[in-house]
Amino acid sequence: QVQLVESGGGLVQAGGSLRLSCAASGRSFSSYAMAWFRQAPGKERQIVAATRWNGAGTYYSDSVKGRFTISRDNAKNTLYLSMNSLKPEDTAVYSCAGRFSSGSYFRQGDYDFWGLGTQVIVSS
Repeated sequence: QVQLVESGGGLVQAGGSLRLSCAASGRSFSSYAMAWFRQAPGKERQIVAATRWNGAGTYYSDSVKGRFTISRDNAKNTLYLSMNSLKPEDTAVYSCAGRFSSGSYFRQGDYDFWGLGTQVIVSS
């Protein structure tokens, strides 16, 4: 079983930056498709960004394109989300997710394992 642990969330002012990390257990991280999702209060969880096993084929939602960057370090079993020019509407719980496959996937139901999430609050 794969375990994911997110870190790096916090409180930041609008226009600021944060870098989220997602540490994965196990030896096969490099073969997993990975993604970041977020859930704002009272809203459904939505995909933020996704990446294939080798970091290529990245996908971003329109709301974060040009501001967020998803990356991974397979040697460290870690997924990252660099967030710049943060806006109050980016406030949410951010969760990483993985799939026992190497492609690109965009729906919650496509992912096999999840972290518990880290809170990001952007003040205006």
